Amino acid sequence: MGTGYSHPIRAYRVCMEINGLPLHPLVVHAAVVFGPLGALLALAYVSLPSRRDQLRWPMLGLVVVAGLSILAAYLTGRYFLTQRPELKQLPGVSTHRARARVLLAVTSAFTLVGVATAWLHTRTGVVRVLLLTLLGLSAAGTLVMVVLTGDAGARAVWGQ
Repeated sequence: MGTGYSHPIRAYRVCMEINGLPLHPLVVHAAVVFGPLGALLALAYVSLPSRRDQLRWPMLGLVVVAGLSILAAYLTGRYFLTQRPELKQLPGVSTHRARARVLLAVTSAFTLVGVATAWLHTRTGVVRVLLLTLLGLSAAGTLVMVVLTGDAGARAVWGQ
């Protein structure tokens, strides 16, 4: 007799596949597009003071989308490995996993700093300098880690 209750693990699984195809390879494409775009726009915001008013909202939007897409790639990747544990044996998967953890941390900081910078956009003095410095560093870190993580994942799947 059915209770109408859906087990949370099964609901999670349904969200992680589309017609049996793991969601991770699909979501990764958003991460490798929006992560660098958000980082580059944040770097433009930092380095072009005369354009900050114009770049504020697009930067905020892309920073949030970048953070969410990288979080989605991370979560779907974790689920993918729990469903296919034999993949852990492939050379390069451990490097990809380690870099993904660093990418998630760096991108989380980038997203938080990006939101704070947009929120405090009109601040001056030490607050502005601190926010712009943190935004620039976290954007550069996100850009580097997206490339390194994506490269490790591609090498794990395609060899080399």
